[in-house]
Amino acid sequence: MPSVTSAFARAMAKAAGMTLTDDGALLSDGSVVFRVSSEVDGQIVDTDYFDLIDWIRETQPDEVALVEAYASSIQTDDLGVLGLAIRTAPTLRASLQRVERYFRLITDTAVYQLDEHENRAFWVFQGQTQHRAALELRNECALAGFARNMHRFVGPGLVLEYVSFRHSCRCETERYSEHFGCPVKFDADRDAIAVKPEMLDLANLLSDKAVSEYLTGHLEAEIKSINQSPSFSDTLLHNLTPMLSNGVPQAAEIARDMGMSERTLYRRLAEEGLTFRDVLAKAQLSLAQGLLRDDTVSIAEIAFLTGFSEQSTFSRAFKRWVGKAPAQFRQQFSAV
Repeated sequence: MPSVTSAFARAMAKAAGMTLTDDGALLSDGSVVFRVSSEVDGQIVDTDYFDLIDWIRETQPDEVALVEAYASSIQTDDLGVLGLAIRTAPTLRASLQRVERYFRLITDTAVYQLDEHENRAFWVFQGQTQHRAALELRNECALAGFARNMHRFVGPGLVLEYVSFRHSCRCETERYSEHFGCPVKFDADRDAIAVKPEMLDLANLLSDKAVSEYLTGHLEAEIKSINQSPSFSDTLLHNLTPMLSNGVPQAAEIARDMGMSERTLYRRLAEEGLTFRDVLAKAQLSLAQGLLRDDTVSIAEIAFLTGFSEQSTFSRAFKRWVGKAPAQFRQQFSAV
C-alpha cells in the first residue's frame, strides 16, 4: 500500500499550528480534532495523509500562508539518512540527484526528476497517485519546501527563474511570487522549479565528501533491499495517470517527458509484450475504478478526469473493459 513519511504529515500539522502524535492524533490546543492511522516504521498510509491535508485545508482560510508555514517547517534533517546525504553532497546538482534516486525510500506517492537543458534546468515533481483535490496543496507545499531547503543548501547565491504548477491558482498569484521570490505560473505543463544550469554547480555550504559517500552507500544498500525496480510499463503507467485530466497524452509527448524518443518508448513496451494503447487503457481503467468508488464525483467528471471528451465514449469504453456500465459498477461497489 502506498505510504508517506510521517515527517511530511508532521510538517503539515505544524504549519497549521497543530501537532500530530505517533498514534495518529491531530492535536489543537491539547484536544484531538482529527485522526489518522498510527505510523509504522515512520510511515503513514497515503490516503490518510491526503485526508489530513483535505481536513487542514477546510480549517485554514489562508492557503498561501499554509504553504509558507510548511516550507519553514520541513527540514532535510527530518528525512533521516536521505536528508543528511542531501545536505553533505558537494553541489546542488548532487543533492538533487540523490533525491531523484532515493526519494522512493520515504514515499512511493511521488517522484522528483532533474531535467537539464542547455539554457534551463527543471526540478520536476511528479505525483504517482490518483488525482484528488488535496494534491494541489500537497504539490505547492512540496515545491515550496524544496525551494526553501535549496536556499539553505547553497546560501543566497541561488536564484530561481520561475516556479510552475499544473493546476489553476486558487489565491493571488502575486502572493506565491512573493513567497518564492520569482514568477509563479499556474495552468502549466508541469509542477517544477526552473533555474539556470549554472545554479546546479553551486557548492553546498555543508558539503563533506567522505560523509556524503558513506551515507550514499547506506542509501544504495537500502534501496537494493526493497522491491525490485518497477517494470517500464509500470513506470509509464505512473507517468500517464496524472496527465489524463488534460486529455489523452500522445506517446511522443510522454516519451519526451520521460527523456526518451517515441521509438524507444515503443521498443521498451514491446519487450514486455505491450503497446502504448494497452498501458493507456490500464491507466484509464484504474483511475476510473478508483473515482467511481467516490460518490461525490459524477460520472461526467470521471470521464473528463480519465481523458475522455464525452461521457458516452467513456461509458462504452468502461463497459468494454469490465463488462458493466460505470453506474452499475458504482452501485455494485456501494452495495458491498
